[in-house]
Amino acid sequence: MDEIPPATTTTPVTATPVVTAAAARGPKVTWRHSAEYLVFRSLVAVVEAVPLRTRDAIARGFAWFIHRVLPRKWTRYQVAADNLRQAFGPEMTDQRIDETIHQMWVHLFRMVGEMVLMPRKLQKTRLPEAIEFRNKGEVLRAMASGRPVLLLSGHYGNWEMAVSVFGLFGFRMGLVARDLDNPLLHRWFQNFRRYTGHVQIGKNGGSSQMVRQLEQRGSLALLGDQDAGGSGLFVDFFGRPASTFKSIGLLALEYQALICVGYARRLEETTPLGWPRFELGCEEVIDPRDCQSSDPLREITQKYTSALERVIRRAPEQYFWVHRRWKSVPKTREKRQRDRLKRAA
Repeated sequence: MDEIPPATTTTPVTATPVVTAAAARGPKVTWRHSAEYLVFRSLVAVVEAVPLRTRDAIARGFAWFIHRVLPRKWTRYQVAADNLRQAFGPEMTDQRIDETIHQMWVHLFRMVGEMVLMPRKLQKTRLPEAIEFRNKGEVLRAMASGRPVLLLSGHYGNWEMAVSVFGLFGFRMGLVARDLDNPLLHRWFQNFRRYTGHVQIGKNGGSSQMVRQLEQRGSLALLGDQDAGGSGLFVDFFGRPASTFKSIGLLALEYQALICVGYARRLEETTPLGWPRFELGCEEVIDPRDCQSSDPLREITQKYTSALERVIRRAPEQYFWVHRRWKSVPKTREKRQRDRLKRAA
């Protein structure tokens, strides 16, 4: 994502990338990068060539292999299982945990296949049969408000689908994402995100571009559901304190930006042409001007974290549970743990 000319309430924002000489050269491509990219493009070619039922069978096959064959240490099975237990408590039995993790992998490989086909299949004329909108009016009012907008989601459903639909309707934005280690794969995903007019901004080192975007009343799309380390703000996520990035709330407060917590959840049915249907929804619009507490940053952060939790509860198998969301603990809790260990010693 990049600089955007000042937006009006009726004119879509157009992004203009800024490329330095160093960025143009890019990181060095190694033989390993080339090999990984060759495998990836081969899989892309297969996905593009086979019919829907075969693609679905391939997704299930990859998911079965990862879930049943690979060592669980490699697939972070225990991390996902612990996360599910912490999130849902006793209601999440071992059998249900195992099935949820299996379906999570099925969902992930389906999503990869959908991404590959999106430029061909996801057309504006086909959206009415492929997308079921929820709270569309709230999002449109936010996008047409003349204020900067943060479109916030998590690793849930098909998050790439969500922002692509905005681009098809002319709402261009900057997509904040981490640069991939493989420069060839990074370039492929960067070009993929550009097909609907968006521009990618590197998560690390892209703060100046984000600021320009918001100063010129542009929009940013970003994910806000990963552990923020010891410097994060601890708010409740599934009833447990989770370290959450402060930057989203700080940007909203500094630039009076509206936060739209959105998602694209895959539905069971398909379109007449076999493309999966999605519910594209807005769970909540958060306006920093409405904050009532003495700590508006915490209020905003808790609001969007709670909104993401409500979304995830509707289809837990469509959430990527392998992230260590509760990795960091509040310092007071760390101190209590150290004191207990000292007493035990």
